[in-house]
Amino acid sequence: MKIYVDMDKCQHYGQCTFEAPTVFALNDDGKLEYTGEVDDALADQVEAAADVCPMQAIEIEA
Repeated sequence: MKIYVDMDKCQHYGQCTFEAPTVFALNDDGKLEYTGEVDDALADQVEAAADVCPMQAIEIEA
């Protein structure tokens, strides 16, 4: 599955990092970094991360 984060919307709150820590992380500057393509086995985590994003900045493409 492919993941895209609209960095114009993202405010780097980091809620996604709690739901899918192997996919999303905040770097030392507090900015979001993420893996753009992950195994479908992580779908539940990635979908949960998209759901908790307060800015709804995460898009998922199956």
